[in-house]
Amino acid sequence: MANESMGALEKALTDKKNSGRKLLVPYINAGFGNWVEAIHAVIDAGADAVEVGIPFSDPIMDGPIIQEASQKALEAGVTPAGILSDLRRSSFEVPLAVMTYYNIVHHAGHDRFAKELAECGVAGSIIPDLQLDEAGEWMKSARENGIDNVMLAAPSTSPERLRRLADNSHGFVYGVGLMGVTGVRNSLAESASEIARRLKEYTSKPVLVGVGVSTADQAIQVSRIADGVIVGSALVRRLLAGGGPQGAFDFMSEFRKALDDK
Repeated sequence: MANESMGALEKALTDKKNSGRKLLVPYINAGFGNWVEAIHAVIDAGADAVEVGIPFSDPIMDGPIIQEASQKALEAGVTPAGILSDLRRSSFEVPLAVMTYYNIVHHAGHDRFAKELAECGVAGSIIPDLQLDEAGEWMKSARENGIDNVMLAAPSTSPERLRRLADNSHGFVYGVGLMGVTGVRNSLAESASEIARRLKEYTSKPVLVGVGVSTADQAIQVSRIADGVIVGSALVRRLLAGGGPQGAFDFMSEFRKALDDK
């Protein structure tokens, strides 16, 4: 695919990947704490894109850390409309991808939600409970509004389905590092490097691994094969502990330095 036909998220990440840079995509819970400032902080620390989680009451993929932050946001009265309004009032130096669940997309309506994301400057969507075989209508609305829809590939995915997921994913391909929900892990699962290796056989798009990447050393390990990492629960844990934007900056700076020095 030529760069001209790529969405903004895929073009930005592909250009950096082709320059030899390992990609870093932090996850921030929208609506929790000083979340907009935290986005700016991780960008200042060297993030290449940011995944912004829109809270949902039944988050099937999220582990206890992200669930706790999402619940605090919901209890504070945060809504998808309010989150998008806050994003609309800000500008960011790297692309954003929202991560949420299909119920929110369906409730808003495909075309309306895609248009609202685009109006807020969002470049990508990640909807983990929307299966490829059921995603056609959303992917059409997303594509028409310049939103790259990212597909997730689990370690158990068959080769034929892995190829289809890679072909239909835009922005990047999300390799799920281990079976189960998100969370902090003491060691990197072997499946993290394995899913990266398998995906790289099927696509030249950026392949990023998330779920279970908790330390800079683990990021280095998986990025020997993958094009980069997504860091969620380990960062959100810092924010839950009161680290704030400065804590987010410090933590992501560790990852950036490690990836640059590897």
